[in-house]
Amino acid sequence: MGGLGFEKREYCGAFGILSFSGSSVSSDIYMGLMNLQHRGQDSAGAATSDGKQVFLLRKLGLVSDIFGPQALEQLSGFAGIGHVRYPTIGAGGVEDAQPFAAESGGRKFALAHNGNLSNYGRVRKAMEEDGHAFCSSCDAELLLAAFAEAYGKSKDIFSACKAVMEKVDGAYSVVMVSDDGQLVAFRDPRAIRPLCWGRSKDKIAFASESVALDIIKCRLEGDLAPGEVVVASRSGVKRRQVFSPSSPRHCAFEYIYFSRPDSKLDGRWVYEVRHRLGAALAKAAPVEADVVIAVPDTARSAAEGYSKQSGIPVAEGLIKNRYIGRTFIMPSQKKREDAVRLKLNAVRNIIEGKRVVLIDDSIVRGTTSGPIVGLVKEAGAKEIHLRITCPPVIGPCFYGIDLPTYKELIAASHSVEEIRKKVGADSLAFQTIEDLVEAIGIKKESLCLGCLNEDYPTPFGKHISRMMKASKSLRKEGVRVWEEQG
Repeated sequence: MGGLGFEKREYCGAFGILSFSGSSVSSDIYMGLMNLQHRGQDSAGAATSDGKQVFLLRKLGLVSDIFGPQALEQLSGFAGIGHVRYPTIGAGGVEDAQPFAAESGGRKFALAHNGNLSNYGRVRKAMEEDGHAFCSSCDAELLLAAFAEAYGKSKDIFSACKAVMEKVDGAYSVVMVSDDGQLVAFRDPRAIRPLCWGRSKDKIAFASESVALDIIKCRLEGDLAPGEVVVASRSGVKRRQVFSPSSPRHCAFEYIYFSRPDSKLDGRWVYEVRHRLGAALAKAAPVEADVVIAVPDTARSAAEGYSKQSGIPVAEGLIKNRYIGRTFIMPSQKKREDAVRLKLNAVRNIIEGKRVVLIDDSIVRGTTSGPIVGLVKEAGAKEIHLRITCPPVIGPCFYGIDLPTYKELIAASHSVEEIRKKVGADSLAFQTIEDLVEAIGIKKESLCLGCLNEDYPTPFGKHISRMMKASKSLRKEGVRVWEEQG
């Protein structure tokens, strides 16, 4: 809720760049990853090529802590990739940090990706039975192993990427670099997770969000198509759509929560989408109030939209402590309340005696909504009207967002009125799916709304959903359903 990091988390950012003139790209990788840091804070890494070999660095921690001057000097080369991660697969130790490297067909490749493989457990089990040995529990290693296996047979990057797409199910936006200096990028056949590209006079770059291109002065040119593979080298760029499904299924949550508001995804500015989400709530769920307040940071654009549509002034009534790191899921309500107080403080002179419209991006478990509403009440709010820019989350995600199981999702088993009573608001309204689709501006059949309507875009995602509902199981000893090998 509210970008606080307790209920849902950003999952990985990928970046790739090549200099046609042969200039060093390590500082550009650092800059790009700094602008993707919001997508993952557990580990970061990079791999570069000088045309002869691959240089690899990956560690736990933040980008600024890992990539000092000495590290950047060691990452020599004119082509490279970078990654920031929070684990959707694996325990999150340094062995699961990306990129991963492997040899195939007389060449060495390093790979990183953003997303999640929904059939990870089954594919890994089958590959292990065929003799593959894995050194991590990260699905990026499996993607690289599948690519290396196919490339060893065909010696062709495009056909090897197609073989990967035929083998795995899920969401994956991939960047790779080879020892001879080729940069590869490809996107899954449903284009679930974002992957854009841009150019300057000397460079081509790929990133999970356009803000990573802005900082290195690469002009945004567009987004990779579903099932598209791009191979760049100093001699030129080749593009091929090797796998063409009937329709893309872009993740709606990227627009609601994950991406930065200054990013442009699949032709849509995130800020504008969120502004329209707020305006839609003002139309659908109006209320008499004195002030509109956003739960920082992702709801700010929506609060502006609500304010403009309703005529109710917007103010910064909650201040976020920017020097508190990401907070883990709290084991008790008391500790969750303490965590909220560490992250947020209410501005009493803005709130006291006021009827407040409180705008937030989503309610997942509902465990932090109550403490935030309580914080606003303690600051003297006369009324609190909670408005959520996302429709009720009723299903897990199998494509790169760690939304929990059915049992943990409050909207899967509680009505809106029941949720309102639990969080302590005077009124509560969620966005409708129809208004969400209209605000994004992409037709419904081209969006992944699985967590909102259980219409999952891939065959194995549908299978996992049915399996989880039938078993009513939670994660077994920290193992997510898609990691199971049965």
